[in-house]
Amino acid sequence: MRIDEVTDILREAAAEAILPRHRALTEGEITEKTPGEVVTVADREAEALITRRLRCVRDVPVVGEEATAATPALLRVVRDEPEVWLVDPLDGTPNFVAGRADYAVMAALVRGGETVAAWIVQPATGRAYTAEKGSGAWGDDGVRLRREPAPADPAALRGAALTGFLSPGARARVEASAPRFARLSSGTKCAGIDYPRLATGALDFLLYHRTLPWDHAPGALLATEAGCTVQRPDDASCYRPDDDRSGLLAAAGPRCWRTARRLLLPSSDPSPKG
Repeated sequence: MRIDEVTDILREAAAEAILPRHRALTEGEITEKTPGEVVTVADREAEALITRRLRCVRDVPVVGEEATAATPALLRVVRDEPEVWLVDPLDGTPNFVAGRADYAVMAALVRGGETVAAWIVQPATGRAYTAEKGSGAWGDDGVRLRREPAPADPAALRGAALTGFLSPGARARVEASAPRFARLSSGTKCAGIDYPRLATGALDFLLYHRTLPWDHAPGALLATEAGCTVQRPDDASCYRPDDDRSGLLAAAGPRCWRTARRLLLPSSDPSPKG
């Protein structure tokens, strides 16, 4: 796998289409693709650049967030094709629009429904993270990421839970659990920022409801290859981007996964597999 070549593609797309518009977007460059969900000219231009260049690396279908917004049936390609690229050209678009630095450019290669390689570039800081199934997770400083287990005491755990898409009852249970942890926030609302924070030790767990594949395939592989547990909270099955069910819990090892699952969503308590 040409890991560095894909990293360079994401960096080049950020340099050409995204960074020049950070804190410089005009009103006409921001629109709503669905009610409450914004998209910018930077999202669309970056995806076009990345799509074209990835096809030169490996000529398989590209499933991008913005292309799928225009043609929802494209999402079926993730299940139907033996190999596909996934692209999130600008993860954390609301942060980008607001002028914040918490946004990322992400890609993943999916083979037979499993993520086999992943890339996350954070343009505002220049950081990049990569992972290859069975070969590990890496920062761009060449250091392999190896996540240590989290503390056993819930009062020492730091996590993030995105509650916006939860049912009112589930949201109330998550919010009620906050005092049990050292810190429970909504995170940065950018998977390309928060998954690396989990993999490098700044967070101990992440809870998501919506699991669109371009949002989670890169970070889930990065976290798993770093030693984290990333599984569905309802049945503890491992994450796959061809599975469109809601709900995903990522944590610093099986013990932390069990603790977070029990306190955040106490209606049932499956044990993590593996």
